[in-house]
Amino acid sequence: MNQKKPKNKKLTKKLLHKYRLVILNEDTFEERLSFKLTRLNVFVVLSLLSMFLIVATTLLIAYTSLREYIPGYSSSALKQSATELHFKTDSLQQVLHENEQFYASIKKVLEGDISTTNINKDSIIAATKFEASQVDLSPTKADSLLRERVDKEDKYNLFDSATSAANFVLFPPASGEISESYSVKDKHYAVDIVVAKDTPIKATADGRVIFSEWTTQTGFVIILEHSYGLISVYKHNATLTKEQGDLVKAGEVIATAGDSGEYTTGPHLHFELWSDGYPINPINFIDFKP
Repeated sequence: MNQKKPKNKKLTKKLLHKYRLVILNEDTFEERLSFKLTRLNVFVVLSLLSMFLIVATTLLIAYTSLREYIPGYSSSALKQSATELHFKTDSLQQVLHENEQFYASIKKVLEGDISTTNINKDSIIAATKFEASQVDLSPTKADSLLRERVDKEDKYNLFDSATSAANFVLFPPASGEISESYSVKDKHYAVDIVVAKDTPIKATADGRVIFSEWTTQTGFVIILEHSYGLISVYKHNATLTKEQGDLVKAGEVIATAGDSGEYTTGPHLHFELWSDGYPINPINFIDFKP
């Protein structure tokens, strides 16, 4: 114990022995800066600096894109690509399995390897037999309403069902009293419908806007082209909500009623129908009554 004590004191003395670090001007030997240091202070400072550099380097690599340049470390883009390829491979395997089952079934059909099942047709027919007296054939209220609706649609259908793939029906662009009817004699190829100002004007059928502009005589005018060579014209509007080239559905608002243009006598809709270049009377196909 007596021998170790002087050694400990000697080590402590070395660690705590003070040194002076001086920075001098090389030409004039003038002292610029000086530090009082000990071996212990230098060791502590270097240790803290090393730890700081290690932590900073670790964070910089872990949370920045620099980690992608480290050999053996995969990038996020590569992981995403690998995940997508995994899902695609799984889907392809499923498709291949379904195709193999399909081809196996086709092979059995071609080779005649199909098991047959005998069915007693007479028992099936007997099970489905019923007497007419047991069935109530009287029309229900819902059936009567459906029949009335279908009859009304057929009444105002411009085209014969035998010549059209779908039931082409014209809907009223607006409801109101007719102030001036269709007249070939007076060259009034339209009907004038009295409506309140700013009343929504709707498309009579599905179609495409081929004209949507202001004219001096008839104000805001919009013209729609429909299927089967049909064209509908809407004049004297206050505003237009559709532009040339727009596609519209039957019943969709295309304008608001007004009295624009020189040839107007008040808020109303001037409505025309043309079929293959010839005017037709809209009353024959559309019910404008409110």
